[in-house]
Order: sequence, then C-alpha cells, then structure tokens
Amino acid sequence: MKKMQKGFTLIELLVVIAIIGLLATIALASLNSARTKSADATVKANMANMLAEAEIYYDGVGNNSYGAGVATCAAGVFTDTIISNQLLQAINAAAGGASKNCSTNALGSSWSAIVGPLRGGGYWCVDNVGNKKPEPAATSFIVGGGACL
Repeated sequence: MKKMQKGFTLIELLVVIAIIGLLATIALASLNSARTKSADATVKANMANMLAEAEIYYDGVGNNSYGAGVATCAAGVFTDTIISNQLLQAINAAAGGASKNCSTNALGSSWSAIVGPLRGGGYWCVDNVGNKKPEPAATSFIVGGGACL
C-alpha cells in the first residue's frame, strides 16, 4: 500500500494565490479612491482656512482692504505670509498641479479664490462672504469680482 503524501496540490495553491490577488486588487482600487478624496478634502480645508487669515489681513496689515483690483494669487491679501507660504503651497501640493485663480474687487472690499480641477473633479471656490462651495468650471469664477457665483 502506498503512503498518502500530505500537502497541497499545485491547483489548490494557484487558486489561493488567484483569490489573494483579486482581493489585493479590490483593496488597492478603494485605497486610490480614498487618496483622491483625502487630497480634495485637504484643498478644501486649506481654502476654508484662508477665510480666517484673510480677515486678519483685512483688519491689520491691509488697513481695511484686501488689496484693490487684484487678479493674481501673488498680490494683495494673497501675499500674506500665512496665506502664501502655508495655505497656497499646501493647496498646490494636495491639488496635484491644479490651477488657482485669486481676485479682489476694484475697491478691495471683497476677495475670492478658486482651485481646480481637483483630483476628484470639479472646482472649489471660497470668498470673503463665507461661501465655500463647488463650482462647475473655472469660467464660472468672476475674475476681479471678488465673489464665488
């Protein structure tokens, strides 16, 4: 009588490896989605933080003005140390090369900023009124108007 060898057959091992591979693929796909959502949430949070920093600028450094007629993210309120060195740089890193538009109105009494497209799609706009909302496209942003639509 022959002795039975204990162990797994090659077919059983291949089936187990295939199942593990399938589960790993599913896990990585959901992880990618979480990374995208996390990056977009970081951009939105940093843009929301601009609201408080812009008010500090308006009351102190800006002498009751955000900077008149600003049409770039490198002038007026957007040159504030915290806004430019921390928030805008963090937004650049998280947005993965998305474009930014920043503006103030002609009087310097209002401002807005939009970033996009985000990694998950769409654009995000904040302004001095407290609007923090998605925008369908960068063209819906009023350059020089200082407000999200």
